[in-house]
Amino acid sequence: MANRSMSRLTQWCSRIFMVEINQKTEPIYFSLSSTPVSAGNKDLEAVLGNGKLFAVYALGDARVPRARSHTHLKRALTQDLPPGCDLLNTASFLPDVKNSLVNGFFLRDNSVLSSSERIVTQLRQKASVCVFTYTREQNGVYLCSDVTDDRSYYVTTAPAPLRHPSTLNIINSDVFYQMKDAYKVLQECIDVIPESKAVLELVEEQQLEPNSSQDESFPIIVIEGLDATGKTTLTFSLQKALGAVLLKSPPQCLADFRPRFDTEPPLIRRAFYALGNYITAAQIARESSYAPVIVDRYWHSTAAYAIATAVSGREENLPAVGSEIYEWPCDLLRPSLVLLLSVSPEERLRRLSHRGLDKTEEESQLEINHLFRRKVDEAYRRIQNPACIVVDANPSPDHVLKQVLGLIRNKNNLQFPGL
Repeated sequence: MANRSMSRLTQWCSRIFMVEINQKTEPIYFSLSSTPVSAGNKDLEAVLGNGKLFAVYALGDARVPRARSHTHLKRALTQDLPPGCDLLNTASFLPDVKNSLVNGFFLRDNSVLSSSERIVTQLRQKASVCVFTYTREQNGVYLCSDVTDDRSYYVTTAPAPLRHPSTLNIINSDVFYQMKDAYKVLQECIDVIPESKAVLELVEEQQLEPNSSQDESFPIIVIEGLDATGKTTLTFSLQKALGAVLLKSPPQCLADFRPRFDTEPPLIRRAFYALGNYITAAQIARESSYAPVIVDRYWHSTAAYAIATAVSGREENLPAVGSEIYEWPCDLLRPSLVLLLSVSPEERLRRLSHRGLDKTEEESQLEINHLFRRKVDEAYRRIQNPACIVVDANPSPDHVLKQVLGLIRNKNNLQFPGL
């Protein structure tokens, strides 16, 4: 056991560590070194301080158990957090190496009684959890150690990476680009989430055929936007004006499963919603053979919310414009036109206050976290092939409908009977 712990700690010396004090400031980056380092670094002192500090990571080779372990770990730490203790998000990664990010938590104990010791002792007994201890020497130098190993390493600052490390694990962990990749995640969940089997059966019943080209007889128009931007009103109006079929993503057949999967970690939750898009795509393919199709949300929503959630901090941390992360899935049916409804934050809050409807956790975040809202909005605008056309949805519903009908008329190759 000691040899395995020593090997683990030694391997982590090749990694960079990130700690987020809050969402508005830049993370602190550091690494581990076997050679002495200079003391007195203000960035490290801001994070490590003078109290006891523990870094806790969920480990494991299998991605589904590891993801669920991380979620359970957060719940346990949050519930048992004693007064005088702070819980910060941390991550370990290999610079520019995809899928190398390991998320964890910093438990910073500034209490007089060092009351976090009991929690950490319990965590160390779990094979799926790795716990490192950080201490400050008298000369001001910080050391990182694992109590199962006598070896310690010096903590030294590291430069910030060119790309935010959160982007390393987005592909096929937060955003899926082929149906088979999302399908495989839920296959791995069947033993622990029985509902996964039922969802996969629904996918198979749709007789989905990969289709990345637009060869339907009638146009497909997707309406995107945050809640309270007028999507529901506009989609019903368009359905009537165009004689269209109205579909939604996620589809109604998954409604009973959403509460269950919304409690799962991002890997599982995103795979579930990705499969919802493919079920919707199969419905679109069938319906567009007979009539125009209006879709209330589609892949843009799935990707925009996932990216904004996965990438911590400010909107500047989002993947750069043109990144492969913003590309449309290669096997998902493409719409003819995607319209993104946009309203001012003040108008959106006014509309929400009159609704009183249940909201997802992410939609609740939009109301209280302007930073998250800006990231979602910016992610929407960066998705390509097809990109969104932004529509000012602040005016009255009739005015918005006229705007949209005008855009449809001016769109090449879109033919609607009577329009």
